[in-house]
Amino acid sequence: MSDTIEVLMTLPLDEKLIAGLRNLSPRLNFTIQPARKPEDIPDEVWERTEVLYTNRVIPAPEQAPRLRWIQFHWAGVNHVINAPILKKPDLVATNLSGASASQMAEFAVMMMLALGHHLPELGAYQRRGEWPTERWERFAPQELRGSTVGIIGYGSIGRQTARLLHAFGARVLATKKDVMHPEDAGYHPPEQGDPGGDLVHRLYPVQARCSMIKECDFVLVAVPLTPDTQGLIGARELEAFKPTAYLVDFSRGGVVDHTALIAALRERKIAGAALDVFPEEPLPADNPLWKLPNVILTPHIGGFSLHYDERAVALFAENLNRYLEGLPLFNLVDLTKGY
Repeated sequence: MSDTIEVLMTLPLDEKLIAGLRNLSPRLNFTIQPARKPEDIPDEVWERTEVLYTNRVIPAPEQAPRLRWIQFHWAGVNHVINAPILKKPDLVATNLSGASASQMAEFAVMMMLALGHHLPELGAYQRRGEWPTERWERFAPQELRGSTVGIIGYGSIGRQTARLLHAFGARVLATKKDVMHPEDAGYHPPEQGDPGGDLVHRLYPVQARCSMIKECDFVLVAVPLTPDTQGLIGARELEAFKPTAYLVDFSRGGVVDHTALIAALRERKIAGAALDVFPEEPLPADNPLWKLPNVILTPHIGGFSLHYDERAVALFAENLNRYLEGLPLFNLVDLTKGY
C-alpha cells in the first residue's frame, strides 16, 4: 500500500461532508467525480484509484488495477453482486448496513401502528364523510404493547426496530442464520441497534420461520434479496399467520411471493399488510394490491432520510480510519451470501 491513498467518490455529496473526510488523514487524496456509468470516469482516474465510494458505478477489472476496496452507498448490493471486479482476490467490498437502520425502524413502527389501529379503514370513512357505526367492533386496536412481533432477518434494521419495540412493551422474536451467535459484529451508531442480541426474546433459525410466524401479531420482513431469500415468504408461510396478524415488508421486492400474498389478503387469511417494496417497481396501475382495503402501499421510501448522506459518510469515515490502520472493515460483503 503506497503512502498516498487515492480515493474516488462518484456521488455529489455535500462539500462539508467531504471536508470532514479530507481531514481524517493527510495520506488520503480525494477525487470527486459524479458519474452514472464507468465511462464517465477518465481512464487515468481509474488507474490510480485505490478506494472507491459509489452506488453502482463499477469499473472492469482491467480499468482499475490498483483498486483494493469498494464502499457502496447502500446497504443492499444485489444490483452489483455479479460485477466481475468483485471477484478479484485482492479486493474487498463493504456495504452501508446500519446507516439507514434508524429511519427504517421508525418506518416499520409507523406501519405497525397504522395497521394495528386500522388507519386505512379510518381514512376510507373520512374520505366518504361518514361517521362509522359499531366503532368498538370495527376499530378496537391491535396494540404494540403486549403484542408479539416477529422479525424475519435480525440484521441492523431488525435490531434497531427491536430497540424501538422494546420501549413499546412488545415481545420480539426473530430469525437469524446463526442463532448460536446473537451478537452483531457489524457497524451500528452509538445507542442504536441491539449489538449483544439482548432485546430479542427468542431467535429462530430461518428454516423454523413458520414456527415463529404462528406466534406473531406482526411479522416484519427485513432480509436482503439473495438466491436464498427469493420467495422466502410464500404460501406456506402465509398459511402460518394468525388471521388477526399483519405483514410489513420493507426488504426487497421478490422476498415475498405477491401472488400468494394477494390471495391471502383477499381471503382474509391475514389481517392486512404494509408493503414498501415490490417485484416490479413502479407498481403497475392494474396491480390488485392498489384496491385491497386492508393494505398500505408506499413507493419504496422506507430508507429515505434527510440525514442519509451524513450517516453514510460517518460509516465511511469509520471504515477509512480502519483501512488506514490495517484493521478489518465494517460490513464486508460476502459474495457467497449475496450481501
